[in-house]
Amino acid sequence: MIHGSSALQIPAVSDQETEAWIMSLSNTFSATEVEVIKQACQLASLAYDGHKERTELPLMQHATATAAILVSLHLDAEAVAAAILYATPRHIDNWQETLKARFGDNIRNLVAGLMKIEQVQTFSDFEKLNQLDKSNSDQSHQIESLRKMLLAMVQDIRVVLIKLAERTQTLRSLSKASAHLQQKVAREIQGVYAPLANRLGVWQLKWEMEDLSLRFLEPVLYKEVAKSLDARRLDREQYIQQVEQVLKERLSAENIKADVAGRPKHIYSIINKMRRKHLTFEQLFDVHAVRILVNTVEGCYSALSVVQALWQPIASEFDDYIAKPKSNNYRSLHTAVNGPKDLALEVQIRTHEMHAYSELGVAAHWRYKDGSKDDAVLDEKIALLRQILTWEEEPKDSSDLLEQFNTELFQENVYVFTPQGNVVDLPKGATPIDFAYAVHTDLGHRTRGAKVDGHIVPLNYQLQNAQHVEILTNKIGAPSRDWIRATLGYLKSASARAKVRHWFRRQTSEERSTGRPQEAVNPKLTAKPQQHVPHKTPLYAPPTEVILEGVGNLQTNMAKCCKPVFPDAITAYVTRDRGVTVHKQDCRFIERLESERHDRLFSAEWCQ
Repeated sequence: MIHGSSALQIPAVSDQETEAWIMSLSNTFSATEVEVIKQACQLASLAYDGHKERTELPLMQHATATAAILVSLHLDAEAVAAAILYATPRHIDNWQETLKARFGDNIRNLVAGLMKIEQVQTFSDFEKLNQLDKSNSDQSHQIESLRKMLLAMVQDIRVVLIKLAERTQTLRSLSKASAHLQQKVAREIQGVYAPLANRLGVWQLKWEMEDLSLRFLEPVLYKEVAKSLDARRLDREQYIQQVEQVLKERLSAENIKADVAGRPKHIYSIINKMRRKHLTFEQLFDVHAVRILVNTVEGCYSALSVVQALWQPIASEFDDYIAKPKSNNYRSLHTAVNGPKDLALEVQIRTHEMHAYSELGVAAHWRYKDGSKDDAVLDEKIALLRQILTWEEEPKDSSDLLEQFNTELFQENVYVFTPQGNVVDLPKGATPIDFAYAVHTDLGHRTRGAKVDGHIVPLNYQLQNAQHVEILTNKIGAPSRDWIRATLGYLKSASARAKVRHWFRRQTSEERSTGRPQEAVNPKLTAKPQQHVPHKTPLYAPPTEVILEGVGNLQTNMAKCCKPVFPDAITAYVTRDRGVTVHKQDCRFIERLESERHDRLFSAEWCQ
């Protein structure tokens, strides 16, 4: 690891391939942007010297190859530079200060976002998740929640796109890794990242990730299908050339300007279709496939008429994704016909604009026109992002989308981890009690405290994305009525509030049925101090317990600085690792407490 600083002396890039690649970027980026990327390469070259990825590829080569993928996706220079610098947190001590000084906040924040994803990846144990039975709805929900967490925890969608490119590059260089690592990485990518690429519409990466993952997960089946495709490659190419010629002539005769080309086949989709429809390789409709690109939507339907006039359509194989786009905004016409020689032929028809999106998805809309962020292109990008990322919701008009984006993108939910590494999704503003009830109703009822990332927090603490939550409980417990008082902020989830209300209704019902009141539940929870110096009095025994509003049964200590005893006015302070400390209200420690730590103070009183 090197010691990073703004004064760090960085040598010129020495690798000839990297230098040649940087020079080639002048066709894509301005001179200023190329200089930023060059400086990123210089810093990375020094930081990564002698280091390799797990695939045994030199780290610098892995980083520049990832960046090259982003260039092919037409992402901006900041994203390309961040991809090169993605591993600097591992190899530069004060990397945040170094990146900010040399590249500014935007690139520093992109790298920080990539680091967050890496931390989630480490904690959540992707390998375990993807060994789950995905036919089980609970287990499938875990994987889906993890994907959503990855999106929700970043403020810049480019972070996710960079990560997708990095995972793709890892697959490309995985053949030299151990069999165990190949399986582990392939499961992770097939289960989490390929579906993310699909949701974001980046099919160029989706198909490659799926095919390469399958190559390592099911090598025998992969080779069988690849061999079948290769055995018929020459015949298939000759057939497609014949189809292309016929289509070009007929479309031209109808005055339809169109590009016609054979469509590449993806082994993963072929195998999925064989399994889904219980077909053999020979029975598939789309082993022979062409794509027609036209200029307008009207041209799509005109071209469809030409295709269906030439050959007999297969009725069950038609999809209009222009009239009804897929949830990720994919648009195209799909039809299958009995083509020449009575062979099944699939035809996709779309505009050039639809095709650009079908290949690049969100990435196709990232770079702004003329470098301006205040134009129609930005509005289009925002609307597109919102429609894609709010998967379960109906699209809204672009003005609403813009307003939502400008407030807090991705913030409708918060995603946190259980101690076992499972993901729990909660409404924004949810608390540890919401979390407990989401895990299990009984856990919610018995909640008496919580730790977040290893530190004790108040029960009305608002959880943040990717935090690790642990609930402290009583063996037998009951909810507090304070929890359903909206002004106290203990519960955000409607379902959790309903569970608490149901508990109290059940107690009332039992009282009526038995004719005697149940044991009253104190709305304030009691915490027993570990040490207490009694206040001597001949009249009565002093209190031996302290009441803390909303928190109880935690490790409780009398502060040594002020040594409170009954009947001193007291307050409680939640420490990070020593439980709750009880102070006098006029304690100088409490008076000097910084304002940002006031949320760790509790009202407290002696229990009499």
